Amino acid sequence: MSNHPIIERNLHYWTQRAASYSKANQGELSDSRRSHWSAELCRQIDGRFPHTAREKIRVLEVGTGPGFFAILLAEAGYRVTAIDLTPGMLAEAKQNAGELADKIDFHEMNAEALTFADASFDVVISRNLTWNLPHPERACAEWCRVLAKGGLLLNFDANWYAYLFHDGAREGYQRDRRNSERLGLGDVNVGENFDVMEDIAHRVPLSAVHRPEWDVNVLTGLGLRVCTDSRVWERVWDRQEKTNCASTPLFLVRGEKA
Repeated sequence: MSNHPIIERNLHYWTQRAASYSKANQGELSDSRRSHWSAELCRQIDGRFPHTAREKIRVLEVGTGPGFFAILLAEAGYRVTAIDLTPGMLAEAKQNAGELADKIDFHEMNAEALTFADASFDVVISRNLTWNLPHPERACAEWCRVLAKGGLLLNFDANWYAYLFHDGAREGYQRDRRNSERLGLGDVNVGENFDVMEDIAHRVPLSAVHRPEWDVNVLTGLGLRVCTDSRVWERVWDRQEKTNCASTPLFLVRGEKA
């Protein structure tokens, strides 16, 4: 499948950002977020498969980036496969994983066109990915396709760029910038080539829609039993993230395949 122009743009942008994004992931791995996120992921997965040994639970992370989730999942003992569109990100992920890299099956792959067979995984998981896909409904269909019966889908995301389209969201975004500056916190929303990311956000379909309502509708239509958690950010974010992104809280969309 030939790449969509947005996919090409994403590939170029995230290739340029691979090193700095990896540094951000290294920060997560070195502070309390590592244990907070690990506890969250294990609680979700083990709750769905309480009688299955972790080494038998096949987990696919879509859009691994520099490998944060893949590392935590492998460290916890799950059988992990991780994909990303960007070779530079995969290189960073392997380096960040260190000795755990041999326990993670890394693949360069488009999230909207998986090459895995049907029902290949017990868990499909992603973070901060769906919003910037050109065909997110196609990606969701692919993720459901490779999910085995009884499988679990975990998608962590937010309405990151709603401020580009909605006045209320714009006011919240500007308030977050002021609060971050007032408290002397670094602000991830004014970082490297951020204008390029905003341009991409203008062009993708999910920036202007209401989520997670969109996710619930799409995944329910694909046959999953779906629920959402709008408070997950309280359990996994640190003070800086809670300040930087107060108006765009992280949510969890959880789907179960009957």
